[in-house]
Amino acid sequence: VVRRRLLQRYEHQPFISCLAGFYSCRWKRYQRRKTEPGKCCCKTVKECVFFPLLVGAFCFSLVFLYMWGEAKNDYNNFDWYNYGNLGFWFLWSLVLLIVAAILFMYITLLLVLAMCLLAEGQQLYLHWSHKIGTFLVLGFSVTALFILSVLWGDQWKTVRLSFQITAPYLHIGAITLMVLLSWPVALHAIRADKKVVQVIIVGPYLAILLFLFLIPLGMYSPCIREMGTLGPKPALIGHRGAPMLAPENTEMSFQKTIEHGGDGLETDVTISYDGVPFLMHDSTLRRTTNIKELYPNDTAQNAALFSWDTLQELNAGTWFLKDKPFSYMGSLSRAEQNQAMNQSIYKLSNFLHLADSQNKLVIFDLYRPPEKHPYRNSWINRTLEVILNESGIRPHLVLWLENDMRSFVQSVAPGFQQTMGSKAPVEDLLMDNIVKLNLAYTEMSSEDIRKYAEANITTNLYVVNEPWLFSLAWCSGAHSVTTDAVHTLKNLSQPLFLMTPQQYNIMWILTDLTSVLLISLIFAL
Repeated sequence: VVRRRLLQRYEHQPFISCLAGFYSCRWKRYQRRKTEPGKCCCKTVKECVFFPLLVGAFCFSLVFLYMWGEAKNDYNNFDWYNYGNLGFWFLWSLVLLIVAAILFMYITLLLVLAMCLLAEGQQLYLHWSHKIGTFLVLGFSVTALFILSVLWGDQWKTVRLSFQITAPYLHIGAITLMVLLSWPVALHAIRADKKVVQVIIVGPYLAILLFLFLIPLGMYSPCIREMGTLGPKPALIGHRGAPMLAPENTEMSFQKTIEHGGDGLETDVTISYDGVPFLMHDSTLRRTTNIKELYPNDTAQNAALFSWDTLQELNAGTWFLKDKPFSYMGSLSRAEQNQAMNQSIYKLSNFLHLADSQNKLVIFDLYRPPEKHPYRNSWINRTLEVILNESGIRPHLVLWLENDMRSFVQSVAPGFQQTMGSKAPVEDLLMDNIVKLNLAYTEMSSEDIRKYAEANITTNLYVVNEPWLFSLAWCSGAHSVTTDAVHTLKNLSQPLFLMTPQQYNIMWILTDLTSVLLISLIFAL
């Protein structure tokens, strides 16, 4: 007891006490044990298992946080999917991001504490509460990655695309991490009493370091290019108008797109039971109207089974202010809020007249009515009738996307710009008079875009909201993008992360040389 009191009195180590206290809940000097460099860092086999688990939890949480952070472009789709399953709207995507960030910061802190304790020659003992926390982070990250991979596997394509933008900067981050790790590695390796132990410690470290030094040789990014080779900025087509600023598929939404300089308008067309084409994305009216208040027994009914007179009674704007469909929506003035609250379902003919008056391109998904609908078999004819006879829009402004009866459409409306929704051989596209491809952004390929452009076939990518993704589309040569964020992307004067090969080589070489110098100094000391 006397010796313990003397140690507490004369051997104060506040830094190590804090490290051990937060990591092991062992604040007293006599509760801790030192370990010789090169020896096992844990007292028991059980404790030795938890350090790899801690590293694994860090890696999986980092992967998930990066994946979900890059998935921000599609948060609205994720929330819409959950709305369809749960029946109410909530920003689950934002909640998931916050939880992922908190868990990552927690596990990162534990790992930093562990590395600092190793550098100070202390044995590792993870407190039981942190062991539970480690299992929680690991389980959450692995489960979330598995579920998203099964239900939303295309998101990995987004991650791969993001590497074309972020890889040079991730490389710098990885090199920096290796420099920081060099201190505990050098401490334990140089003082190890056996050559085998030194090789086991230093070998993997140097292998990873060499891999990181050489990995830029295999990197590719269309945004690393010579000066003067960048193509024109892609045109911006408002996805259902400007749904971050106004209720989607309403007159206000399209007016906002025009106000912010959008080049085109995108929408979804459904035909009412009495043959009036109108704008509606969902198969039901539940999400974007007040049908639950007026017709509570018809909330699950297909939108095409209502008459136009009934549809006109519904409000298509109050939901927008109530549910706030985007976590990063623009702010609305009092007048704009009042305008949004008074929006109604928009007719296709009015939409086309607006686009024609502002000289804007239009593209739309045309939904075939359900069984027993009067226009089930004449849906395309009825839509063409509205476009050609009722709206007065100039044919060259229409990007015709529907593939059914394409030959017939070309015969009655030769001025339409025929647009295909999937990739195909150039010869087949030219045979069908296709002049534009409308592709999901996950299918982005600068090589394919260039190949189609050589045949005078332009490419539109949807839905592109994030500046980094728009920058990638710009560098890849896309002619246009469909976006929810016309008001944001319009302000970009050049792609983000644009650099010349010479600038990139300088950044790469300086990073590697600086890290070699620092790591050499640390091992020498």
